[in-house]
Amino acid sequence: MALAVAQPVATSGVERHSAAQIDAANAAAPAAPRLPANAALDRLFAAESRQSLELDPLGAMQQGKQVSAERFRMLFTPRHALDRREANRRVLAELAAIDPAALDEGHRISRAVMMDAKQAEQALLTPEALALTEVQPFNHFGGFHVAYPEISSPGSGIALDTARDYALLLERHRALPAVFNQAIARFREGMASGLTAPQLTVHNMVAQIDGLLAQPVDRSPFMAPARSFPQGMTPSERVRLRRELREVTLRTIYPAYRNLRRFLAEDYRPAARQSVGLSALPGGDALYRKLVRANTTLNLEPAAVHDLGLREVARIQREMDQVKTELGFAGPLPAFFDHIRTDPRYHPKTEGELAEGYRATGRKVDALAPRYFLNLPRTPLQIQSYPPYRAKFEAGGSYAQGSPDGRLPGTFFFNTYDLNSRFLTGIATLYLHEGAPGHHFQISLAQENTSLPDFQRFGGNTAYIEGWALYAETLGYEMGFYKDPMQHWGTLDDEMLRAMRLVVDTGLHTKGWNREQAVAFMLGNSGMGRSDAEAEVDRYIAIPGQALSYKIGALTIQRLRKEAETALGNRFDIRQFHDQVLGSGALPMQVLEAKVRAWIAAGGGAGLVR
Repeated sequence: MALAVAQPVATSGVERHSAAQIDAANAAAPAAPRLPANAALDRLFAAESRQSLELDPLGAMQQGKQVSAERFRMLFTPRHALDRREANRRVLAELAAIDPAALDEGHRISRAVMMDAKQAEQALLTPEALALTEVQPFNHFGGFHVAYPEISSPGSGIALDTARDYALLLERHRALPAVFNQAIARFREGMASGLTAPQLTVHNMVAQIDGLLAQPVDRSPFMAPARSFPQGMTPSERVRLRRELREVTLRTIYPAYRNLRRFLAEDYRPAARQSVGLSALPGGDALYRKLVRANTTLNLEPAAVHDLGLREVARIQREMDQVKTELGFAGPLPAFFDHIRTDPRYHPKTEGELAEGYRATGRKVDALAPRYFLNLPRTPLQIQSYPPYRAKFEAGGSYAQGSPDGRLPGTFFFNTYDLNSRFLTGIATLYLHEGAPGHHFQISLAQENTSLPDFQRFGGNTAYIEGWALYAETLGYEMGFYKDPMQHWGTLDDEMLRAMRLVVDTGLHTKGWNREQAVAFMLGNSGMGRSDAEAEVDRYIAIPGQALSYKIGALTIQRLRKEAETALGNRFDIRQFHDQVLGSGALPMQVLEAKVRAWIAAGGGAGLVR
């Protein structure tokens, strides 16, 4: 689905779990759980994992699974949505038949997590939701047309260890024209029903495809598998596979992208809507409310979220006033925003300067991490800039996960496009969020924890995932990064970004804001550069509601830590707290609250980390 990263929880009669219900289930559980219930749930999880991978070929490839061309061709077909709906109905019924009181603590948590995820999925599979989402199959922010080159290359998690793996890759490449044609058919349905993507998003997609096609075939990401063959492959196999990869890229992939570009530019863009918010679409208000619930895992009123954002913006500006004085600026805060955008002191002179700043931060985090974490990821973390064809359309940084077995590293990407708009002040906070101990720790520790069901190892909700990463930024205070006023300003500026997201996302999708209005708000309340502000706003337009998750999730984790520190006093151990937060994969906020409060009630020692 193009409109959201996470998925909303349905308002049907299917069982829902509150923190109180989970606590009650914990209290009611027998001392010796009935193992048959645990075993039944494990069987359900295993079956659901297999079914999910069957129905999610892209996710399966990212996990290093083999995916046939036949499964790949399921994408963007009407039958695909029907199969997902039936699978969802079956799993929910089976979950409801398992009594949580008959489960041990880890299985109760897992059941609650899956129930929440499947209810969220159920809401997106209703005819009303599909009418809006299926006809907008992808957009410029992480869309299939951008993701496919990445998941077809070594280092993305895809299995390319044998000649058979390469044969499957070639088969999928040959199926790409059919997959694109299926997506085009969905876009055309939206044109017929008047439910189109914003014209702005279409323009960005066309530009992305232009950037991809501008690369010579031999340097394209589709030829990357021919630049790093696995050891043990014979010279003759390498020659043959390199030739076949080049042929399929030149004769099949590039023409398929040209056909998609032609459709988007000539047919779809003229029909695309001028508006940018969901409220401009029939049913858009209802979908946005579902997306708020999906991405925050909490029932929040968009108007209340908007007001919370305005309060947070005001609070952070007060702190910014103090730090800009430490940086030697005596004028008002808005003037400092303009000053920091243009003063060379705050901007990298070269890409190398920016890269070394991130690497130095990484070395310091590596040295300090054992003070804050009992368990560290086995998966290494590499640092690199975005490839040129992506950079213009990306934010300042992002994270790409490594392989579950730790053989392929996670990657912290940083942006060097329009170098004068990048800030030296944001180095520490961006690395802590996207790299370690943010996304890299949370995602890698979950993937590496084979005691968890697959859906907890590899899935999750954005409130937890992004909330953890934003919480990880705050550890920079304890780690000493923000004693430097430059880096202190940077973390406040990034925190301001997350507060502004609450205002801008709700403004765009419920208050009729246009793109220019949203960009002006961000530039007027922070020191971010125009390129970053425009990329951020375009992202909120493409994936409504996702940007709310950061601040809401982080506030929840911060509140739980404060509760634990107050209740446990000198017994509080930050390493144990982090193990409780990270040890069960990405949890809905209410499930996380119940788990941490149970740990506090038990005295805050080493307990369940599953």
